[in-house]
Amino acid sequence: MTAFDVSERRIWDGRAESYARTFARLCARTVPALLDAAAVDRGTRLLDVGCGSGSVTVAAAGRGAVVRAVDAEPGMAAATRRAAPGVEVRTGSLPQLPYPDGEFDAVAANFVLNHVGRPLDALVELRRITRPGGRVAVTIWQVPGGSGQALVGRAAEAAGLTRPAWLATVDEEHNFPRDPEGLGALLTGAGLGDVRSESLSWDHRADPEDWWAGPAAGVAAIGQLVNSRGPEGVAAAKREYDVLCEEFTSEGGDLVLPHRAVLAQGRV
Repeated sequence: MTAFDVSERRIWDGRAESYARTFARLCARTVPALLDAAAVDRGTRLLDVGCGSGSVTVAAAGRGAVVRAVDAEPGMAAATRRAAPGVEVRTGSLPQLPYPDGEFDAVAANFVLNHVGRPLDALVELRRITRPGGRVAVTIWQVPGGSGQALVGRAAEAAGLTRPAWLATVDEEHNFPRDPEGLGALLTGAGLGDVRSESLSWDHRADPEDWWAGPAAGVAAIGQLVNSRGPEGVAAAKREYDVLCEEFTSEGGDLVLPHRAVLAQGRV
């Protein structure tokens, strides 16, 4: 594993429940488009890679697909088992998954490439386990993203918090532009054909306290930043967050947070 992979395991260890209560609803927004891109329908043999709290698995099963799921974090795998009883869910991590060549008609990975240190190798693995003619569909967060994606980071910066030294980034040699062109080129480089890539934009609505709960609980890299100076730093960032929330607060009191992602698909 790369240093980034090691830090990702540390970030997500034991945080499945906190993720499910907070950021999972945001990530579920792209699921219908992701399944459409993977051509998931009744009878499709689908693997949900990085299944998280099970949103892709549940939606695909609802379409009549024959679904299996895998996640690197045991707590996430357990959450998907609870959400989708009867679905086979394994623990495994990219770029080596516990499935034979050509096992699936389609593979879907919702915001998974954001969390691997070698994205190209991960896509090569997704291609390996997909049958000839099958589809691979993935999403990532776009960079630059929507203004709502920067809210908590702006609060942490205003509070003087700095990224922990142990929190690694993707090695430059393995990184790629996080936009439609960059992700599309990565799929092509992994040997996929008929590649299509597009930007998805939407406004995510959330209660301000609920939105803060994820970072405060240490969820994702932003959560590690918020907690980098202990309770005092969390409190300082929260004060800045409360002020910045005014930019995004609707008349009803909810936050309206613009987000932007990239969806790409390719054929084996």
